Formats: sequence, C-alpha cells, structure tokens
Amino acid sequence: MDIIELSREIGRQLQQDERYLAMHRASEACDGDLELQNLIGEFNLKRMAINNESNQETPNEAKLQELNNDLRLIYSQVMQNENMQNYNAAKQDLDALLNRVSAIISQCADGVDPDTADYEESSCGGDCGSCGGCH
Repeated sequence: MDIIELSREIGRQLQQDERYLAMHRASEACDGDLELQNLIGEFNLKRMAINNESNQETPNEAKLQELNNDLRLIYSQVMQNENMQNYNAAKQDLDALLNRVSAIISQCADGVDPDTADYEESSCGGDCGSCGGCH
C-alpha cells in the first residue's frame, strides 16, 4: 500500500471515529435548530449593516455603536444555544484529534521514531506569531 492509499485509509478511519461522528451529529443539530439559524441570520444581517455603515463616506458613529451592541448581543445568544455549545465542544475534540495526527506525521517527516512520535498539547502556547514551528 502506498502513502496516498494509507492517507485515504486514515480518512476512512477518521470518518468512523466517535469524535468525527459527534461533530457530524452536532452540525446536523445546529442545521435543524430554527431558533439558532434565525439568530445566525440576524447576526449576518447586523454584520452586513455594520460593513455598509462603515463604508459610508461619513459613517454614523452612534449607529455603528448601536449595531455593534446588537451584534454582540446576538453573538452571545448564538453562543449560549445548547446546540452551538455542543457543536463547539465536538469541534474542539475533532480538532484535537486532527492536530495530533498532523503532529505525528510531521514529526515522522522530521525523523522522529513513529512509535514514539506524539502531540503534546501543553507545548503550544497558542501564539503562532512567536512560534518557530511545531515540534
């Protein structure tokens, strides 16, 4: 089996992993949540209104402030939605898995023993601007 076929097998296994399945279920729950979808629609409309007002020759600062306050309120409501919280948790779990897989492959490409290569989450401070690369 060549490396590309092995990559495809990783993809097949990934799609059977509980973290992937949980992410998929959470995404479907968000899509089916009419209240959440309406909030997301309102959020997008407010964001467009902010962009439109900002692009005016002389933007109305009071209106921009009001739109920004509305946007923050809607964002808060979106993030408090149970389906959105489940989605974010599932996404974090899947992202952690993908980061680990990627780190192991990258370390192996750097010559690390495949049997000991792994991802140490604590080694990353999250500030990529000062990062010399993941090790």
